[in-house]
Amino acid sequence: MSKSNPQSRRVDNRFLPATLAALVAATKGRNVSMAWYCDFAPGDPLHGPYHDREYGFPEQDESRLFERLMLEINQAGLNWGLILKKRDGFKAAYDEFDIDKVAAYVAKDRSRLLGDAGIIRNKLKVNAAIENAKTIKAMRDSHGGFAKWLEKHHPRTKEEWVKLFKKTFRFTGGEITGEFLMSIGYLPGTHRKDCPVYKRIEKKNPPWMKRRKQR
Repeated sequence: MSKSNPQSRRVDNRFLPATLAALVAATKGRNVSMAWYCDFAPGDPLHGPYHDREYGFPEQDESRLFERLMLEINQAGLNWGLILKKRDGFKAAYDEFDIDKVAAYVAKDRSRLLGDAGIIRNKLKVNAAIENAKTIKAMRDSHGGFAKWLEKHHPRTKEEWVKLFKKTFRFTGGEITGEFLMSIGYLPGTHRKDCPVYKRIEKKNPPWMKRRKQR
């Protein structure tokens, strides 16, 4: 979302226009661009479950890490609500984000994906999914897996992470990399401190909090 840190995932074009009126009311007229995801996502049937159960929580599972990276990549140029709406479609189209299966996709699979209305039919994003799956698969031998690769390179500044991701993965820029890392607990900025979810995340001791406690 917003490129500023630590108060990222503020409201911008990632969210459905229909939610903005409710957001303005929830924030009592404050500038919408300065609002947090926490200001309107709780209770929302689309955004609520992601805000409450996933966003900012540490993650280790390979397929779920891959899914989160691919969702952020597919959001580029679109809004986050659309990606959440299509999430089940992505899971079905990409074999539940099974790394081995996606890494083995061939030309007919690319054609199938580009014809699937349940996902984002963008050639660069489809190719990124396949090539990134191959990269993650190779990390099993080089680092013991994607999660271990992330652990090895932590801590880094956002700028350092962006450079690393651009060198390692396809279709990853500053916003995509930043949001992915915040979503899995490697960078701060997902929730306000007075958000109930913040306390639940704190108990999980995500990587960025571990670093803070070590100082």
